Amino acid sequence: MPENPESQHDPDRGGARTPSEARGSADEVGLQRLRAALFRPSRAQLVVGVLLAVLGFAAITQVRTNNTNNSYAGYREQDLVDVLSALAGTSQHAQNEIDGLESTRRQLEQNRQAQSAALAAAAKQAQELSILAGSVPVTGPGIRLTVTEGPRPVDVDSVLDAIEELRSAGAEAMQVNGEVRLVAQSAVESAPGGLRIDGTLVTSPYVFDVIGDPHTLSGALNLVDGPIAQFKDADAAVNLVERDSLDITSVRQPTAPQFAQSQ
Repeated sequence: MPENPESQHDPDRGGARTPSEARGSADEVGLQRLRAALFRPSRAQLVVGVLLAVLGFAAITQVRTNNTNNSYAGYREQDLVDVLSALAGTSQHAQNEIDGLESTRRQLEQNRQAQSAALAAAAKQAQELSILAGSVPVTGPGIRLTVTEGPRPVDVDSVLDAIEELRSAGAEAMQVNGEVRLVAQSAVESAPGGLRIDGTLVTSPYVFDVIGDPHTLSGALNLVDGPIAQFKDADAAVNLVERDSLDITSVRQPTAPQFAQSQ
């Protein structure tokens, strides 16, 4: 006849326990055994632990040994000396190559700087020659000389003397009446109603714009028996003004030489 289930839960029955109480008791016993093994290991457990540690150390050492480059392990001392000598020679050769390349770089840098300096000098010279040739507009300090004819026309020789004195005084650019650029090859001649300069007819008043040092240019025109005195002797009215800035806008078209050739 089966037992009454309620008898398993009766606390008054001698020695009887529930299934939960039985499982809890077994867990406590296992936990106590684990603690005892951890904190009070037996000699057998210690021996096993030491053997495992030794095996792990041996395994790590073997792996490191296998990863080590043994290329020169079997070389003799003389062989190693030869290898080191070869490496030293290779290093010296590489250093010589580096030194050669550095020398080449420095030489190229010097050539580049010299070329840049030559180009700058050529550009400056070309600019100066363009100003002297009258092929570009220019601006700068200078003087403005205005000559107005009286009863008599202005003498061509007086005009030429004025131009030559201004050139000798350092005039860098000149123009007449804002139309004609005066250069070294300019020709001045008398013409009905005025002067013909480089084929262009200009009439009174003649306005000369000259770029250069204003004080020096004025002194060259005011010499005794100089250009201004000659203009006044011909009953012409003369006005000379020093200017901090003048614009010379007229230009002269370059002409190719017909006979002269460079050597």
